[in-house]
Amino acid sequence: MSLGPYTYVTLSIVPAETPRLIVSFHTNEVRVRAHVIDERRPYLGFSTPEADVSVSTTGGGPVTDADLALARDIYSAAAHYLADCERLHIEQSVTDQTAA
Repeated sequence: MSLGPYTYVTLSIVPAETPRLIVSFHTNEVRVRAHVIDERRPYLGFSTPEADVSVSTTGGGPVTDADLALARDIYSAAAHYLADCERLHIEQSVTDQTAA
């Protein structure tokens, strides 16, 4: 079963623990943008009509080694996501053609 496009947001608050916010985008309406704020810190944003998520430098300050490591992790994960989408799209297209 497949649902229509949606954005899923959960806030979990447990006593004596740090609150946890989970945002899941299950839609092709996600818009991704990257730019630099005040010529001093990068900004990566994901948005849908229902939610916005952004990533920027630690404490909103100058770029640190940890920020560079995070940016590399994001780049690597995005490359894996793209490869998985391309592979599955091909496999699913072949399966759909075989079933028809």
